[in-house]
Amino acid sequence: MRIEEALQTDKFRDERHKGVLNLLYTAYWMKMQISTVLKEYGITVEQFNVLRILRGSLPKNLCVKEIGSRMIEKSSNVPRILERLQRDGLVERTPSETDRRESVSVITEKAMEILKQLDQKVIEKENEFMPVTAEEAAFFNSILDKIRKA
Repeated sequence: MRIEEALQTDKFRDERHKGVLNLLYTAYWMKMQISTVLKEYGITVEQFNVLRILRGSLPKNLCVKEIGSRMIEKSSNVPRILERLQRDGLVERTPSETDRRESVSVITEKAMEILKQLDQKVIEKENEFMPVTAEEAAFFNSILDKIRKA
């Protein structure tokens, strides 16, 4: 669907303005696509992001600040997400060895099993909504990197 159809307008200030709106709309749309896969497991996109961060950091445990710095959405409430994941048995939290006021988190075996099941489903969903060649994806990534450097 073209952005004009999605937003039901063809009035954009210029192509850059249209590109900004297109990117914002598409990012949200992609998030909702991934969300449909995660919903079956009772996990939000933000929780999924935290679990992948923790899996990627193994065997190292991470504090809230470290997790937050790696999040896709920086405004996410990491402590609240960790509390929920801990309650669901997906994360274990212990006091930090270096700073007792802080806790560190590690992914549980239960969460690792869930991620193992989700990995292929998420890849399939991403392939559905990113029907581009590797070359096109590399160009797309370079444009996005250029935008963030500005």
